[in-house]
Amino acid sequence: MWTSVLLALIGISGGFVVAGGVIALMVGLGVITRFVGITHTAKHVQIFETAILLGGVAGNLLGVYQPMVYAGEPGLAVLGIFSGIFVGGWILALAEIVNIFPIFARRAGITKGYSLIVIAMAAGKVAGSMWHFYMRFGV
Repeated sequence: MWTSVLLALIGISGGFVVAGGVIALMVGLGVITRFVGITHTAKHVQIFETAILLGGVAGNLLGVYQPMVYAGEPGLAVLGIFSGIFVGGWILALAEIVNIFPIFARRAGITKGYSLIVIAMAAGKVAGSMWHFYMRFGV
């Protein structure tokens, strides 16, 4: 009995530590404030915070209990789009923090067409992901 309580406390404590680290990283990178600034929705910042909280809770519950959820191909498409937006947001936030794009452009001598290069990189990532999933690699 006591071992179960101890293990539950250790698990909950570990979850709080990891969640705190993720939130600290999001705040440190400025992901939330960047999204609010880009979308000009500062008056709705509580909606962003609530969505992040509920998404984290839902992700943890799905990760721990791994229920079988059948939503069909449309549900899979929606999940894929939302997952892609989430991962893409993180990647771009990290790239912006370490100034990868400006350093690359300066070293390559690129002065014009900078936005087209970023769009081409995003389109290439999407095309590669679509090819990967279409061919069912890794399954």
